[in-house]
This record gives sequence, structure tokens and C-alpha cells, in this order.
Amino acid sequence: MKIGLLVGRENTFPQPFIDRVNAKGGGEVTAELCSLGGTTHEARPEYRLIVDRMSHEIPYYRQYLKACVLRGTLVINDPFWWTADDKFFECALAQEIGVAVPKTVVLPNKSYVEGVTGESLRNLKYPIDWHEIVDYTGLPAFLKPSLGGGWKNVYKVTTLEELVWAFDQSGILPMILQEDIAYEGYVRCICIGKTNIQPIRYDPIAPFHERYTVDEHYLGPELHARVVRDAQKLCEALGYDMDTVEFAIRDGIPYAIDFLNPAPDFDRFSITEHYFEWVLETMSDFVIERARSSDTQGQGYPWYQMTFDARAELPK
Repeated sequence: MKIGLLVGRENTFPQPFIDRVNAKGGGEVTAELCSLGGTTHEARPEYRLIVDRMSHEIPYYRQYLKACVLRGTLVINDPFWWTADDKFFECALAQEIGVAVPKTVVLPNKSYVEGVTGESLRNLKYPIDWHEIVDYTGLPAFLKPSLGGGWKNVYKVTTLEELVWAFDQSGILPMILQEDIAYEGYVRCICIGKTNIQPIRYDPIAPFHERYTVDEHYLGPELHARVVRDAQKLCEALGYDMDTVEFAIRDGIPYAIDFLNPAPDFDRFSITEHYFEWVLETMSDFVIERARSSDTQGQGYPWYQMTFDARAELPK
């Protein structure tokens, strides 16, 4: 059975991962880079499992992956779960499952696509009550897109005037305003298979190659246990088998800051050789185990039982 890998510009992870899976798979499980180029709606997938690290930027990949899931391929991460890639929903979900998050407000757009008129917006209050909003979040705060990541179009605002100016730059992007957590510590967790959680000391404002530090005793036992437990809760709730979850620690409480990164940083020179080896071992073990399992991925979606029943009725 074959494992396929979808990647983008990353260079240090793909080949070592493929080599590790092939070495461990004993000829029964093999791995390779996917090779795609136009897919018919009747095509049967050639992969038992696909590790997806690029469909967030390539829409064709996402469409292909959803059809693969329909026909029995396991995809890490489930491409249908991308509807949850919304920072406001994530914060609301985290609160409901007992994970601390910064105070967060989702905002109406500054601008809209062509065709949206005043009549289209008759349910919106106008003007925005900025005083009420900052009374809730406090200042300073972060204005950032509710979709996507990579610290693009993120503004730290310290005054009401700066907030209004930053909001005026946002165009058609949906934005949130989020409380600034003045943290005493910061940790990024690499999460594989929902339960394999590796907390790493992390500095989000350091130069890229200096952000991760090997420090196995950075968190005390109780805080370490809570960070791992909260990261597991979020991965379980969001259905992600490959993720990073970041926590800013204030007054001993870990606040989940950024916790939906379905193509997490696996770069050898970024995460350090120590954690890169952990990723290779843990990820290769996980995908081989899943590929060999009888698992399916469509349960819970309305179309799953219909397609299952239809396949059962086909002549043997």
C-alpha cells in the first residue's frame, strides 16, 4: 500500500520522511511524492493514505483530496475539516472545551466584493462601536485576519486611533480583534496523531532560525501536563492529526494563541535536529499504523452511509 506526500517549498522534511517510511514499511508500506495533473470524477485513488502539507494554497489539491476521502483514502489532515479554519470559531470552541483563550471579537468587514450594496448589509449595526469593543479586549490588542496565518496582515494596536487606521487597511479580509496576552513564557506544541504532543520552548518574535530552543525542563510538571492536555483537547475537537498549538503563559495559565496549523513547521533547521528527529520517528510510525489499519474517514458526513450502502449493493 502506498502513502503519498503533498508538499510545497519545504526541502528538509519530504525526502527524509519518505526514506523513513520506506525503511520501516518492510516493502508492504511505501511512500512517495504524489504526482497529479488533472483528475477525472471517476478516478480511483492509488494511495491508501496521503499526507497533505499544501492544499491550503492549491485549490486543485483540496478538490482531489476530498474525492480521495470519498473513495476510501485516509488524508492527514481531513480536507473536509477546513471549514473550521476560522480563528473566531476556534476561540469559541476552545472556551467550550475548557481551554483558555484571549478575549476575541469578530468584526464586520471593512469592504466587500463587487455586488454587495447597502441593502445587502441591512442587518449590520453602523457605525461600529469601537469603544465597546476595546472595553472588552483591552489595549494593546491584535487585529488580524480570522482566516489564514503566517502573520500576514497582523497589526498590534495600542490606541483606538491605531485600531481604526489598521481596520481601514483590511479591505475585504474578515478580521478579529484579540486581547494581547503579556506572557511570561511561550511554548509551541507539535501535535501528531492527536495524542503525540511535543511541547517546545518557543520565541515568536525571535529570528526564524532562533525561535525553537531544546529545553526539556522549560515547563514545570503541572504546567507541562496542562499544556499537553489542552493541546490534545484542541486536536481531538478539531479533528487534526498534524498540527501545531501555541500557548502564551500568563500567571501560570496557558492561553491558546494559534492552534490550527495543518501544515506545521517541520523544517530541520528551524525546529532543531533534536525535534526534527522526533517528527520523523513519530510521523512515520503514525502514518504506517494508519495505512495498515482498517480505518475510514468519511463517518459523520451525510454522504458516507449512502456511498457505503451503494458499494455494498454492487455485484461481487
